[in-house]
Amino acid sequence: MNYFNLFANILITKGITRILISDLQRNVSELYPLELYEIIEELKNKSVEDLLKDYDQESKVIIQEYVNLLLDKEYGFVTENDWDSNFPPLSFEHHEPSAITNLFIEMEDIGILKKIYPSIENLGVKHLVIYSLKSLPLKDCIEIDNIFKTSVLSGIEIFSPFHQEVDLSFLQALQKNTVRIYSLIFYNSPKLSFKTKDEYRFSLNFLKDDLKISACGKVELKYFNTNISKVIEAVNHNSCLYKKVGIDRKGDIKNCPLMNESFGNVDKKSLEEAINQPDFKKYWNLTKDQIEICKDCEFRYVCTDCRVYTENTLKNKEGLNISKPLKCGYNPYTGVWDDWSKNPLKQEIFNSLVFR
Repeated sequence: MNYFNLFANILITKGITRILISDLQRNVSELYPLELYEIIEELKNKSVEDLLKDYDQESKVIIQEYVNLLLDKEYGFVTENDWDSNFPPLSFEHHEPSAITNLFIEMEDIGILKKIYPSIENLGVKHLVIYSLKSLPLKDCIEIDNIFKTSVLSGIEIFSPFHQEVDLSFLQALQKNTVRIYSLIFYNSPKLSFKTKDEYRFSLNFLKDDLKISACGKVELKYFNTNISKVIEAVNHNSCLYKKVGIDRKGDIKNCPLMNESFGNVDKKSLEEAINQPDFKKYWNLTKDQIEICKDCEFRYVCTDCRVYTENTLKNKEGLNISKPLKCGYNPYTGVWDDWSKNPLKQEIFNSLVFR
């Protein structure tokens, strides 16, 4: 008897109309028909031969083709015996030692970084995202990096308006004098008069359009993430807000800079004091399995969940907003993507929420 075994790193997410098979080792996800899910489920308890006995000749051919597909894609393997007991499933328990993993700052002045530096170290923050409202000259970029030169931070990502100082010498100086900055995005950028063929330690992007902080929260295929750590986090917690802190332009400490609820200001309260308030963590464990419509979507574990821009139609018994993200145009019941921004009702809601 031949038994089909899924590799432990393969996650199958069942939606209403399709399934998503995620290879968590290769960081790749692919869509398949719902009928494949039923076949895989039956193969958990039956040999390939026993399964084929239950179907007519035409169906046998289809099932065998599916089994061959699973093998060709290296989603699993065949053994002569049922080896389930010898291949324990991948653990989806999530463990994160840092009290806070990500900090997003809407920054007007770099002085705020020195103010919150002790909290960043104490909380074990891994990633710092800076959305600068002002153009950052070379000296400021180097100073930002120097502040965290011996920090627990793994890296710094910076969004800044483009300015005329940004040229090859600017980039080369950053390459030479920084160690923590891993990503630079310049927005409002004209067509560059220089070429950036050199390879830098940091990623570099130039956006011709203005980039508002309210542009976040978009749900699109290009933003989906099959990284194993992100998927396991999404299975257990909120994929956007878990262990995240946001600081807005006024210095108010929030779950996200765009949220209305503030838990104090950096001038009067430390990040530790803010996150220890009971309501700060209220959305941390709200998973996609608890969000209406999202819970029926095959993309729910590779998608980021925005709680700022939602359709705002439903709340659970704890009073948490469990409505679908507003900037999602996907309908899991039809498998069709639409442009959410062209939906009059969604646009009306968005316009009422955007205040900057």
